[in-house]
Amino acid sequence: MSQPATQQALREQAAGLFQAGIDAADPYLAVQRSLSVDGLRLEIALSLNDNAPKRTGHWPKIHVIAFGKAACNMAKAARDIIPESLLAADGIIVTNYENSAQIPGFKVIGAGHPIPDEAGLQGARLIADRITNVQSGELALVLISGGGSALLPYPHPPITLEEKAQTTALLLACGATINQVNCVRKHISMIKGGGLARFAASADLHALVLSDVLGDDLSAIASGPTVPDDTRFDDAIAILREKGIWESIPDSVKYVLQQGTAGNIPETPKTDDELFNNAGHTLIGSNTISLKAVVEAASKLDYDVRVYSEHLSGEAKDEAVQMASYAKSLLDSGLDKPIALLAGGETTVTLTGQGLGGRNQEMGLAFALAAERLELHGNWVFLSGGTDGRDGPTDAAGALIDPQSLARMRAAGIDPSAKLQDNDSYRALQASNDLLMTGATGTNVADLQILLLRP
Repeated sequence: MSQPATQQALREQAAGLFQAGIDAADPYLAVQRSLSVDGLRLEIALSLNDNAPKRTGHWPKIHVIAFGKAACNMAKAARDIIPESLLAADGIIVTNYENSAQIPGFKVIGAGHPIPDEAGLQGARLIADRITNVQSGELALVLISGGGSALLPYPHPPITLEEKAQTTALLLACGATINQVNCVRKHISMIKGGGLARFAASADLHALVLSDVLGDDLSAIASGPTVPDDTRFDDAIAILREKGIWESIPDSVKYVLQQGTAGNIPETPKTDDELFNNAGHTLIGSNTISLKAVVEAASKLDYDVRVYSEHLSGEAKDEAVQMASYAKSLLDSGLDKPIALLAGGETTVTLTGQGLGGRNQEMGLAFALAAERLELHGNWVFLSGGTDGRDGPTDAAGALIDPQSLARMRAAGIDPSAKLQDNDSYRALQASNDLLMTGATGTNVADLQILLLRP
């Protein structure tokens, strides 16, 4: 089934706007904006604001540690800026397999995401050992990006990697928010929730952080390995009970959490812990920055730009229905000019089926069904995509759908409603050629939604 030329142009515009958001989160440029060198003195901007104060030091050795989906590009930027004479030999990078690349001067470890694997465990141990051995007066420069929680599994004994992976899978499947998932992760980990800062207690530490968390809560990004954690073991247990999975998690996880509540295992370090006296951080990129870039790019295309939400969250299919309903009201009121309805955030999916997909694909399929039910007239396209280029356990970034998407699915023998019910959005969108395919982007600042409406 062919698409009208104007509709194809809309699809291309939506994809271009999404790319503008990805470009704004370029991790290489973000690190370059944050670091500068005056002779042999490293200067670290404490924010991206003009004339922001800087942390400076004559550190004789700088140990670069990078983890997350943007780790390779971040590490390359640091290596290109910091004089070689100051760099400690063999920095360490842990990233997901799709973004893994050889970077001179670094040991690069590809690891599992979103489910942790043995390679990630070995990477976490290597990083912990390296940071423990950073000497007083030296600097551990830690480059953090989204995905770091899964990529650095270091379960607290006696929890095994398999048991931690089982717990993570249960949390992801029950619709827990990223903050809830991270609260549990922190309390069954040796490295998260300030644990990495604890390993580096004798050294100076500074983290450059690319945020994939709504609101940019540093304690939630990659589960906050270098910052204080004010959640407690009791909170982790309450989340598991609230989500109805306490009885399903491994006994070893229950044991560690219960020992923590009894005071037999130290709590994660809190705000007043003196180990943070020599630790600092800089937020160098976020979903907010990327959404702003999409707004600017859409304005240049002469759209009437409206930000639907800067913190889109909730169940993906429910949010799709609400966004489609809002679009319907706009179209019914009459359009004087094309509208770009934009959002940024991170929705969730509660798995009830056995299919394949991710939150952005599910949102796209649900939007198509809602648009049909609401009789969303006019010419429109809807894009929902993950800025890392990977939505859930698939090779797609998300969905890019239009008014003919459901017809293409049905022509291919697909029942879109049944596929949504089975959480099988990937195969439905694959049949209609509506998967958003970008490949790994090398960055990760959560998700973007782009709805383009024409009369």
